[in-house]
Amino acid sequence: MAQRLDTLQQSLSSLEIDAMLVIDEINVRYLSGFTGDSSYLLVAPSETTILSDGRYEIQIASECPSLSPVIRPPSQLMLDLLQQVLSDSQYRRIGIESSVVSLAQYRALAAKCPEITWVETAGVVEKQRMIKDESEIQTTREAVSIAQRSFQAILPMLSPKWTERAIAHELEAKMRFLGADSASFKPIVAFDAAGALPHYQPAEIFLPKSGTILIDWGANYRGYASDITRTLWSGKISSEFERAYETVLAAQLAAIAAIRPGVQANKVDLVARDVIQKAGLGAKFNHSLGHGIGLQIHESPRMSSNCEDVLAAGMIVTVEPGVYIGNEFGIRIEDDVLVTNSGCEVLTTLAKGLDDCRLVL
Repeated sequence: MAQRLDTLQQSLSSLEIDAMLVIDEINVRYLSGFTGDSSYLLVAPSETTILSDGRYEIQIASECPSLSPVIRPPSQLMLDLLQQVLSDSQYRRIGIESSVVSLAQYRALAAKCPEITWVETAGVVEKQRMIKDESEIQTTREAVSIAQRSFQAILPMLSPKWTERAIAHELEAKMRFLGADSASFKPIVAFDAAGALPHYQPAEIFLPKSGTILIDWGANYRGYASDITRTLWSGKISSEFERAYETVLAAQLAAIAAIRPGVQANKVDLVARDVIQKAGLGAKFNHSLGHGIGLQIHESPRMSSNCEDVLAAGMIVTVEPGVYIGNEFGIRIEDDVLVTNSGCEVLTTLAKGLDDCRLVL
C-alpha cells in the first residue's frame, strides 16, 4: 500500500503541483487501504493527510495508521475542514480529480479557497491502478476462484423448475457463502432470445428443456472484481447456433493469443473482430472486446477499437467477444486475463468448448 502512495507522491513534481486532493472513494481506497466513505486524501510529497469524520476515527487508525488523520466534528462541513487544512499548509497548486468533481463542487472549492490554484489531474490515479501489484493479482485470483466454484456448484441443481431470476439469486448467494463480499455486479441470466440483450435483467422465465442459457457473473472479493461469461445449451441446438458459438470461441482464443506487453488494446479488439467479420457475423458483435477489472468492474484499459492504451505486465482485462441474433439467441464467452512479462495468463479455467457447455436437464 505504501508503494502506491510513494508512486503518486513521486509524480507530483512532474505534474507541477504541490499536492493532490483525492476525492474519489475507489481511489482513496486504492492509495490508503481505507474502506469507509465520505473521506478525502491530501497527498503531498512527504506526507499524506486523510480528512474524515468521527465515525471513522478508529477505523482509520486500524486500516491506515501511517496517514495523518484530521477529523471533523459533526458541526463542521468537509469543505470547511479542507479550507482549514489548506490554510495551515504551504500548498498553493493542488491537483484535483476533475473527472470526479462536479461543477458545483469545483465552484464551492474555488470560492472557499481563493488562494489555491486548482490543477486538473483527471485519470492520474486511474492510470496507476491499471497495473496491479502482486497483492492485487492474488486477490483477483481468489475473486475468480470464488466465481468459478459458485458456478460449478449450481449447475447440477438446475432443472426446468428454475427461473432466470432464481438462478441469478442462487449464484449470488453461493458466491457470498464461499467468501465473496458480494457479487461484482448483478448476475445476468438470459434464456434463448433474451441472450441477445447484452445487459439483460433476469426475469421470472423458466429454464427451457431445450435452448440456450447465457450467464454473466462475477465475485467481489476484498474489493476486487472478477467477471466471467459462459453460454450453455440444452437439448437440441441449431446449426446456426453451433456455427456462431465456434466463431465466438475462435475469436476469443485469437484475441487472447494476441495479448502481450507492448500491444495496443485496439489491436487485440481488431483480432477478435476480424474473426467474427470473416464468418459473416461482424454486425452481430456490437460491443467492445473487453475492459480492465480491479477495484471497479469496468476500468482502464478499455479493450475497444478506439483505445490506444498499450498493454503492460500487471494489467488484468476481460476478453468477451459476442454474437447476438435478435429473437433467437446470444453468445458471449468471457475470461479474465492477466498480462505477464512474456504474454498473458488466463485466470479463468472453466471449460468453454461447445460440448463442455452442454447442460443436461
